[in-house]
Amino acid sequence: MKPGDTPIEEMPTRTSGVRDYQRVARAIDYLRRHAGEQPPLAVVARHVHLSEHHFQRMFTRWAGVSPKRFLQFLTVEHAKARLAAQPDVAALADDSGLSGAGRLHDLFVTLEAMSPGEFKTGGAGLAIRYGIHDSPFGPCLIAATPRGICGLHFLDDTRPGTATALLHRQWPYADLTLNTAAVRPLGARLFAPLMAQPDRPLALVVKGTNFQMQVWRALIEVPFGGLTTYRGIARRIGHPAAARAVGNAVASNPIAYLIPCHRLIRETGDFGNYRWGEPRKAAMLGWEAARLNV
Repeated sequence: MKPGDTPIEEMPTRTSGVRDYQRVARAIDYLRRHAGEQPPLAVVARHVHLSEHHFQRMFTRWAGVSPKRFLQFLTVEHAKARLAAQPDVAALADDSGLSGAGRLHDLFVTLEAMSPGEFKTGGAGLAIRYGIHDSPFGPCLIAATPRGICGLHFLDDTRPGTATALLHRQWPYADLTLNTAAVRPLGARLFAPLMAQPDRPLALVVKGTNFQMQVWRALIEVPFGGLTTYRGIARRIGHPAAARAVGNAVASNPIAYLIPCHRLIRETGDFGNYRWGEPRKAAMLGWEAARLNV
């Protein structure tokens, strides 16, 4: 598109949630890279090939706040202020502001380890059903055993076979069955940020070392909208000098979002890397912050 051309728009009734997220992610990435310039709405809208009006409406529908307000949640200064206000993971987990009717769904997650046998044999004899579910952050692969969710990965490549190949690498000898209908109810529960307390918690079943399990359990204690650091998690699990090892465990996280490694940032306030892409991490953090501040 040439400068001055009218952006190409889609009718709102034909704009899927996936397409919305793709455009939002591009807009967020642009906003973060040009935050110092404070780009006007029209410039950001043109970057994602939408009119100013349509972009504002689409972004607000997705985020719950305007692009300008959303950008405030993504600044280093804002992140550092949040860390300074509540630097301790245990205090975050006990924050009374997240109690009662406002208590959030990811505080109702249980985490257990696979048995040593399942760990060593690559899931031989284990039945895993999986499917691809649309989410606010793009398509995600959800995999579950009869005991609970064993995998959640965001997919930028949704071509046939991609999800199966990913699961085969994790569980080379498991019995894998594509069953989208079976995992659809799980997907519907995962991304409802202010849902009432469910009748029973979501069960997560993972394979990992004792150290990885400690890190993942500590991450689950960081509530919706909270932030902590690698060093904060290291202190939480009793290994204050193990921040680098914490980073390695985070990089091996098999269940995105529910084991919320996206809430882990650097002490400088920089968001840092993310297994499923930095724009997606920024989208998650801003999306959560918006829902706690509207």
